Amino acid sequence: MKKYHIGATPKRIDPALIEGFGAVEIATIGHFRHRGFVSNRLRPITPLPGTLVGTAVTVAIPGTDSTLLHHAMSIIEPGDVLVIDRLGDTRHACLGGGVAFAAKVAGAIAVVLDGPCTDAEEIIEVGLPVFCTGVSGITTRLNDLGGSLNKPVSCGDVPVLPGDVVVLDNCGVLVLPPDEAAEVLEEGAARQARANRNRPRIEAGEKLGDLSGATKLVEAALQP
Repeated sequence: MKKYHIGATPKRIDPALIEGFGAVEIATIGHFRHRGFVSNRLRPITPLPGTLVGTAVTVAIPGTDSTLLHHAMSIIEPGDVLVIDRLGDTRHACLGGGVAFAAKVAGAIAVVLDGPCTDAEEIIEVGLPVFCTGVSGITTRLNDLGGSLNKPVSCGDVPVLPGDVVVLDNCGVLVLPPDEAAEVLEEGAARQARANRNRPRIEAGEKLGDLSGATKLVEAALQP
């Protein structure tokens, strides 16, 4: 049985999606969509400069081994988001300053890692945004145990396919199938344009419950 399972190079996402989602907050999409949000166990090791959008390149590697992750550095293209499934391991850090540097040079815009990293200060210095579960001093090695590259994975309780649209900001990570992304963007952009529209009215003395309709619902429920 083969140890390594390598899928086809994914089609990179439409640049129009990158531009469009770059102006939309993930929390705005969270008002109307409930699928694809990576668990908040994964947090950025340093604040992001805004919304990042890229193409998912997927890796799954077992416990102590990072052989395939090192190999993956040779197939990353500019604009990719490296999504790493640790297959349940929560102890070993497969990503540190050296791997982050290689990914950054290859063109990766971010890493989403369902497990800990190490060398957090070095990763921050490299300038590669990383979402992970924390930091560990126990690292992986080149144990040649196997794994998969550009195959379906699970990361932060979300299924991720190579070529998926990955949106990241300081609220979290959202994974979208490419065939659903345009519709999500259209709704997200419309809602983003309406964001904060009530602020002047609240400053003028109106109440949020009246503006949103919440107070009307509560009062109706309290009627005898």
